[in-house]
Amino acid sequence: MNQQTKWSQFGTLISVFFFWGFVAASNDILIPVFKKAFNLSQAQSMLVSVAFYVAYTVGSLIYFGISKTIKHDLLNKMGYKNGIALGLLISAIGTLLFYPAANSSSFTLMITGLFVVGLGFSLQQIAANPLAIVIGDPKTGSQRLNMAGGINNFGTTIGPLLVSFAIFGSVTSGSGTASIESVKVPYLVLGAAFILVALFFKFSSIPNKIDLEDVAAHEADSEKQVMHRSSAIQYPQLWLGMIGIFVYVGVEVATAANLPEYMRQHMNIPTDKIAPFVSLYWASLMMGRWTASVGAFSVSMGAKKILNFLMPYLAFAVFLAVNAIARHDISSFYVYGFVIIAMIIGDILSKGNPARMLLIFASMGITALVIGMLSEGKTSVFAFISVGLFCSTLWPCIFTLAIAGLGKHTNQGSSMLIMMIMGGGLVSLLQGWVASDHILGIRYSYVVGVACFAYLAFYAIRSKAILKAQGIDYDIKTSGAH
Repeated sequence: MNQQTKWSQFGTLISVFFFWGFVAASNDILIPVFKKAFNLSQAQSMLVSVAFYVAYTVGSLIYFGISKTIKHDLLNKMGYKNGIALGLLISAIGTLLFYPAANSSSFTLMITGLFVVGLGFSLQQIAANPLAIVIGDPKTGSQRLNMAGGINNFGTTIGPLLVSFAIFGSVTSGSGTASIESVKVPYLVLGAAFILVALFFKFSSIPNKIDLEDVAAHEADSEKQVMHRSSAIQYPQLWLGMIGIFVYVGVEVATAANLPEYMRQHMNIPTDKIAPFVSLYWASLMMGRWTASVGAFSVSMGAKKILNFLMPYLAFAVFLAVNAIARHDISSFYVYGFVIIAMIIGDILSKGNPARMLLIFASMGITALVIGMLSEGKTSVFAFISVGLFCSTLWPCIFTLAIAGLGKHTNQGSSMLIMMIMGGGLVSLLQGWVASDHILGIRYSYVVGVACFAYLAFYAIRSKAILKAQGIDYDIKTSGAH
């Protein structure tokens, strides 16, 4: 199975990755707005993240329950592209709830809308992540997921800027406050976009069926080593990976979600001026994923080396350009170009191996958080923001390692992994709680992220051993195979 990537299908598929990023990063703008409008504590304001990310868990449980009830995998029954289209329509319903929620100034209805959006995203993710791996050679699946993640983070880069502009108006107006009613229009527009893309998917060439057993057979070096278990949870790489997804999404989301409050307390920066810093955090994930996606291209080794240096700075240029267009002062961000070098070195050392990359970047993430907690001013802020660089490739690494060798249980495994996206809400809530002045304070609350990265380093080492016992060795599969 050394087939070429089906680029036309992949190009259609990555459109949903954009939406996931756009909405997730926009939540970081909603958090301080809701906190001020509804007079919430920092922990209460994290309910925005909780509602959105716990919806992934509920959606995955619903998927699992329906599959058990009909005694057939739901996506194999209804089709992959049909599943994504349905997920988009569910998310559209969630965005429409923002209209009555804004009219009634109801925080409960607001987060209910985000919950429904997340429900739709859960079905989309269950279908889209395995598709990204199998639309081409599964050996380069993690690189395609990185490429899709790069598009996801283009959405996370422009999402905070567009939503901030829609809520606050012109960034030069000097207004640091916004009415709840100002969230109506951007989310109605987003809902219309969901509906249009759902129709596009319905009539696209995205496959409705994929042969997952064939994929598993070609992943292992020997058919004798393929594990044929009766349930996905019986694969140790999966259930350990479920914890990995929980803590990875947790540290990624919690770092960004608590950044506005950190900057308010320690740098006295008003809410309406924080958007470019949030945008840089999510753009950092784009930089890393664009870099790691180079391996998916069929180009010479020399060209790949050039692209390894070019891609992150191209993504950085996109961040600078969109912020310049939004009329933000970008001069203070130029120094971040030196921070990117650390990520490039990590990518080169990983050699495209998902387990090695997970170990290297988790270690760098710990280093960044420690520097952030021990430093002051812009150094501290850029250290916390650089966590985005080191989180950038962790999702495809964990996802690829966790579903490797699952065969017919791949969709079930995928739904279980998507279920653990709830970590984004729960870890954010935990950090918001320990950020209270009477516990650790906002600065040292980032020790929660250090613990998350520590587990990911453990999973990198353990999953490598587990998969090698099943005949799946990424040191072999990533050397010269593409």
